[in-house]
Amino acid sequence: MKASEVDQRVGFVWTEAPGSVRALLLVAGSQLLALTLWFSASAVAPQLERVWDLTRGQSAWLTLSVQIGFVVGALVSAIFNLSDLVASRRLFVASALAGAAANGALLWVDGDRYGLAVALRFATGAALAGVYPSGLKVMAGWYRRGRGTAMGILVGALTVGSAAPHLIRGLGFGWEGVVVAATLLTVVAAVAMGFGVADGPYEVRTQPFDPRAVASVIRNRGVRLATYGYLGHMWELYALWTWAAAFLAASAAVAGVSYGSIPVVTFFVIAAGGIGSYLFGRLADMRGRTVSAGLSMAISGTIALISPLLFGASPWVVVPLFLLWGFTVVADSAQFSAMVTETASADARGTALTLQTALGFLLTLVTIRSVPLVVDAWGWRWSFLGLAVGPALGVVAMVRLRHSPIAARLAGGRG
Repeated sequence: MKASEVDQRVGFVWTEAPGSVRALLLVAGSQLLALTLWFSASAVAPQLERVWDLTRGQSAWLTLSVQIGFVVGALVSAIFNLSDLVASRRLFVASALAGAAANGALLWVDGDRYGLAVALRFATGAALAGVYPSGLKVMAGWYRRGRGTAMGILVGALTVGSAAPHLIRGLGFGWEGVVVAATLLTVVAAVAMGFGVADGPYEVRTQPFDPRAVASVIRNRGVRLATYGYLGHMWELYALWTWAAAFLAASAAVAGVSYGSIPVVTFFVIAAGGIGSYLFGRLADMRGRTVSAGLSMAISGTIALISPLLFGASPWVVVPLFLLWGFTVVADSAQFSAMVTETASADARGTALTLQTALGFLLTLVTIRSVPLVVDAWGWRWSFLGLAVGPALGVVAMVRLRHSPIAARLAGGRG
């Protein structure tokens, strides 16, 4: 039986080839485990501030250095076409093992060697630049008709993985326990991807190096509009994920109430995006990617806009709205990746995905760093207001894309 002849609904996703559901679960599971590296230090930042005697600005650099490392790694990968030159699964495995090594090395660092800690977080981010885009490319190799749902599940898994260190911390583990857990889980991810996943029927063969690949990607209007939307999404996403716990703690203190365990609440705020990514992925396959992404950004941007009103309010108001924010803030992410795979030329798919993520994570450096600056100037109440700008501009990009001829290539013609 040819892969193209298998096209049926199996519960939660279209299965388009023998073994596609198994591949989906293994790739998503591998992404979930490997992405625990991202916030393995940020989730324990309050503890590290005390143990290592760090300022809030130094603590922020434990996250910023990961973002910078990811950007540098992704740009190098895009310029040299690594995502198209190297088989996606091999790139994932090598990058995951490198990231695990850099993360595990934090156990031998203390406050007197803060610079080394930042360097190790940078190396972790650079390694993750080979994990995230390559996982997306592997998934695109298995799915075509149900690509939005499949990628939604993948990004949902990534989201839960990013949130997991907060849950581990909330269960009572110290910073060393969180680092060890993330390191071991990432090694398991590398093994699962290396030995459990094969190339899909739509996987593009590795390509020879082409110095013009980046230029061809930039000239592609569909890729540009999808990337504009992605940039609006990223303006908001990582700033919220990084500072949600601090905002909630400050809000609870002003209100004079308890939210319970802030790390556990933060885990659920971030992890809610896993469900959102899946459901908005299904919506994208049924109604169009631009509709799904635009709706997601409209909701999350509105919550950012009213965030000053939430500060100091009852937890029965704040927590549900933050859960909705977490649900929608990442729900559009997979669709921007799917748009790129549908509009970029097949031989530049990996480079296009990597360039898009590099630019997006470069932008996060601005908002992650700006939040504590706003806090120092005006307080936590106004810290998230500026995040509403990104989703607003992203919605504009989706409207333009939907009304362009390129929309016919998206989601089987649904736009």
